[in-house]
Amino acid sequence: MHSEQNTARQQALLGLGQALERQGYRFITATPLTHERVNARAENQQARDLAGVFGWSRPFAAPVVGDELLELMRAGGVLVQQGQQLASAVRWSSLGGKLFVHSGYPTVQTDAVFFGPDTYRFVRAIDAFLGTPATSRVSRAVDICCGAGPGALCIAQARPAAQVLAVDINPRALEFTRINAALAGLDNVEAHYSDLLKNLDGEFDLIVANPPYMLDADSRAYRDGGGELGAGLSEAIVEAAIGRLAPGGSLLLYTGVAMTAAGDPFLAYVKRTLSDASLAWRYEEMDPDVFGEELLKPGYEQVERIAAVVLTVTRTAAGV
Repeated sequence: MHSEQNTARQQALLGLGQALERQGYRFITATPLTHERVNARAENQQARDLAGVFGWSRPFAAPVVGDELLELMRAGGVLVQQGQQLASAVRWSSLGGKLFVHSGYPTVQTDAVFFGPDTYRFVRAIDAFLGTPATSRVSRAVDICCGAGPGALCIAQARPAAQVLAVDINPRALEFTRINAALAGLDNVEAHYSDLLKNLDGEFDLIVANPPYMLDADSRAYRDGGGELGAGLSEAIVEAAIGRLAPGGSLLLYTGVAMTAAGDPFLAYVKRTLSDASLAWRYEEMDPDVFGEELLKPGYEQVERIAAVVLTVTRTAAGV
C-alpha cells in the first residue's frame, strides 16, 4: 500500500509539471539571498500568479492556481496550509527548456533538494564538455549527488543511446529526479540510491558531480560538504571516481572552494592527488565569487571568497 501511495503521489506531481508546461509556466531560480530580499518587499507578501506560487514560494489563495492545479497539489502531497492561506512545498524551475521540481523555499529541511545558480553553471559546464570530440562515445554515465537530476538529464538528452545513472543518498532527490526525467520524456535515466559509487558496478565513460561544498551548522545534506572548509565531499568524489573511469573516460566535477590568503586549497589537493601519468586534468574558476553572504558565518573567518570551479579529469586510452 505504501508503494502504491508513493506511485500515486509521484504521478500527481508529474501531472502538476505537465499542467504547468501547458500553461506556459517558466521560472529562473536565484540565490537564497536574492529570494529572501525579493520576497521581503511589501508587494510580494502574497502570490498573485503561478511564478509567485511555484517559483517564489509565496502563500496564495486557491483561485490563483485554479481547481486543476490545486487538486494535483493535494494528490501530490505538496499543498501546505499556512493560516488562512495555502503554499506549495515544492518549486518548479526552468532549465534548458525543461521544468524541474525541487524543494520549496526556504530549504531548511535536512532532506531538502536544492536548485539554484550553481545548477545552471553545472549544466552549462556539462553542455560545453559534451560539445568536445572526446565525449562523442559516452555509453555509460553517472551523476553523483544528483539532487533534482539536472546533470543526469542533460547527459541523457545529449546522448540518448547512453545509460545514465543518477545517484544520491537522499530518497527525496531520487523521487524528484524520476519525476523530472519522466516530465522531460527521457527513458535512459535510472535513479539509484548510492553513497558515491558504492552501490554501482563497472566503469563509466563520464562521471559528473555537483556536490555540497559549504560549512553548515545544521549538517543539512544538500549544503554540508564536510571536511576542511566544506571540501570533504568533493575530495571523496575525486578519489572514488578516478578508479572507476573507463579508458578515455572523464570526471567533470563542479564545486565551490573557500579561498584563503594562502591560495586555493582544493587545487593544492588536486595536484597532490592526480599525479598518475594516465590522468590528464584541467582546472578552472568558472566564477570567482559566489555566496559571499556565507563569509559572515562561523568557520569562514579566514576565507576571502568562495569560488565556483570546474575540475575535469580524463583517463588516457592507454591508462589502466
